[in-house]
Amino acid sequence: MAYKPRSVPEELKVLRILNNRMDLTSEQEKYYLYKEKGFEGEVQFDLLTEQLQSDCLILNDLLLEINNTFFQIDTLILFQEIIYLFEVKNYEGDYCYRKERFETISGKEIKNSLDQLNRSTSLLRQLLQKFGYHLTIEAYVVFINPEFFLYQAPTDKPIIYPAQLPQLMRKLNNEPSKLTNRITKIADKLISLHQVKSPYSNTKISTYDYQEFLKGFTCSKCRSFLCSVTSGKLVCADCGQVEGVESAVLRCVGEIKLLFPDKRITTNCVYEWCGVVESKKQINRILIKWFSRIGHGRFSYYVDK
Repeated sequence: MAYKPRSVPEELKVLRILNNRMDLTSEQEKYYLYKEKGFEGEVQFDLLTEQLQSDCLILNDLLLEINNTFFQIDTLILFQEIIYLFEVKNYEGDYCYRKERFETISGKEIKNSLDQLNRSTSLLRQLLQKFGYHLTIEAYVVFINPEFFLYQAPTDKPIIYPAQLPQLMRKLNNEPSKLTNRITKIADKLISLHQVKSPYSNTKISTYDYQEFLKGFTCSKCRSFLCSVTSGKLVCADCGQVEGVESAVLRCVGEIKLLFPDKRITTNCVYEWCGVVESKKQINRILIKWFSRIGHGRFSYYVDK
């Protein structure tokens, strides 16, 4: 298991709710799908690294900062004498490498993954040196999708293609290493420096209004709105998923807090967002159980305990 597991980025959580509960523009939807696909690729890479038997520490999804410059690392694997850094890409289809640039077949230039890799590697090295750590860093761009193909692929660049993934895993499994307190301290230090909220989040969808959102319970599995409440259970008519009403209400509270961090959590607000709960009293009982109530009557609201 990873020493720092990967979690769904806050921005992607927001984008998932927005995509489900409001009409996105074509540009916004494209951005959401791009983020979703990128995360799927990172999770696919995690499935491989989790099988490693070597003595190492795996840190997933680090957002770090040095000298007011932020940089993100998809996967970091720490061994006794070396650190492996991976930039994971889930590109699908045919691309071409021309004149030190990545392009689509039609000739449209895309973001240079090698430039991103070099930047992250340099900044990580500076950050480690700042705290007195000097380790070799070996960095690679990993193209995880088996449907990806790069024409004129360079052989002298730190790139791992889909067919080379088994070879990469063997290399990591054969890395001589013994976990030491020093490596654990480095890992703990990096985790402590991880920034939870990215300064670049929500750049594509920066403003939205409470009234724009489609209200109602959604399925925790397929996100469908075709849900009904029966005997204290939320049942999805599309996929058959069953969830306790209390869990579903808390999920809705989480959505409201994520989308509107400054909005007060009230019984009326949650009741409106959930849509199909039998009574406000049921909402109130759940809120009292899990949160602390501030004030009384219709002016009361709830905060985390």
